[in-house]
Amino acid sequence: MDYRSSMESSETLRNKCAACYRQFNKMEHLVEHMKISYHSGHEPTCGVCKKHCRSFESLREHLIGPLPKQECKNIFSLRGCRFCMAILESPNARRIHQERCQFSSVNSGLTTRMAALGLREKAMIDYTSTRSPRVVALSCKMVGGGSDGSLDLCARVCITDESDNVVFHTYVKPSLPVTSYRYETTGIRPENLRDATPLKHAQRKIQEFLCNGEPMWKIRPRGGKARILVGHGIDHDLDRLQLEYPSSMIRDTAKYPPLMKTSKLSNSLKYLTQAYLGYDVHVGIQDPYEDCVATMRLYTRMRYQRHRIEAYPLAADAQNRSNQVAWRQSEVERMSPDEMLFISRSDYYCWCLDSLA
Repeated sequence: MDYRSSMESSETLRNKCAACYRQFNKMEHLVEHMKISYHSGHEPTCGVCKKHCRSFESLREHLIGPLPKQECKNIFSLRGCRFCMAILESPNARRIHQERCQFSSVNSGLTTRMAALGLREKAMIDYTSTRSPRVVALSCKMVGGGSDGSLDLCARVCITDESDNVVFHTYVKPSLPVTSYRYETTGIRPENLRDATPLKHAQRKIQEFLCNGEPMWKIRPRGGKARILVGHGIDHDLDRLQLEYPSSMIRDTAKYPPLMKTSKLSNSLKYLTQAYLGYDVHVGIQDPYEDCVATMRLYTRMRYQRHRIEAYPLAADAQNRSNQVAWRQSEVERMSPDEMLFISRSDYYCWCLDSLA
């Protein structure tokens, strides 16, 4: 290699992103890349080569996809957990870890368990208890309204806590006539809704429970009494319940960037549960309790990810040095790629921050 080629190679290496390892011909191109990529310590990261990926699906493709990085694939096949994507110290450590990492299905004996818990009648919420949960999961099941039965009407709602305990469950009487009970997937019959809780009554109880005594306008992500609400496609459930809740308190597994597809589209709850928890849901009749448990387990797995603690973790934080206004070209171009990554911040709220609240 001649001197010129050596210098070009060295310059390209200097212009290599410290997060995703993309290489650029010019430093200003790397700076522009860092401005729009929002790389941070909160991204899923390969335990072998330390490459940052935008989502766990991207990380999965990097490790075991059609065109994986071979060295990473080889190590992952021996010591990698296929659920949380972590790299363990040895194959034996991987085996022990993976057994703990895989959840068991809640399908077995679910009907019996629900009956024992009084699920059919649990239309009251004890939200004054000192042991009242800080985080809850909500799921609804819909029947059909309208002339063709395509209009979603909430007919059943369930709320659980982090320990899979049922906090609230009731059948809901829709405000419009039901034209399709969708029994094959909902298991709901006309008799279930005959004396069911009116929609407005269920809505009021859920709203009071979630706000936990705080006025809606006063609710804030940290330091308040309002509860964090977990769900999958939760906006649709809240819309069908005709219920409003601050987006800062919602954790939606359908919209959380690390759990989305590489195309930035949502994954189904069925896929997420099978891929990251290790069991199947939505086999036969679907139950809101099963959905609550799955979404809460996914949320918990994401919340306990170990990331670097930062004073201002979001790119949108006014105090954050990595706010785009602060990316002064001349100043940043003198930085190394590692220094750029150090000041770069995420453009989404990482759920690990809930553990610090």
